Amino acid sequence: MLIVLAKAQVSADGLAAAKAAIADMVVASNAEDGCIAYAFTQDLGDPTIIHIVEKWQDEAALAAHFATPHMAAFGAAIAGLDFKVMEAVKYHADDGAPVM
Repeated sequence: MLIVLAKAQVSADGLAAAKAAIADMVVASNAEDGCIAYAFTQDLGDPTIIHIVEKWQDEAALAAHFATPHMAAFGAAIAGLDFKVMEAVKYHADDGAPVM
């Protein structure tokens, strides 16, 4: 399994437009084969910070995700916004276990 953790920042002026693009992206990505989970969250301390959490079955599923039409549409939607990915890291993991 792959886990992707990313952090982005969007200007306050672009936040509403970014949220609309994000909503579409989340629905489409969660419907992809090989997607275990896909979510964006807004930082409570700084609403211009967006955290992205993704879980994929394998490298092939993640690669296919980057080639989807909805990924291209998302890129186009945020292109005019001040949306900057500050970090994006991919981790290889097992299936995990309950914490408690």
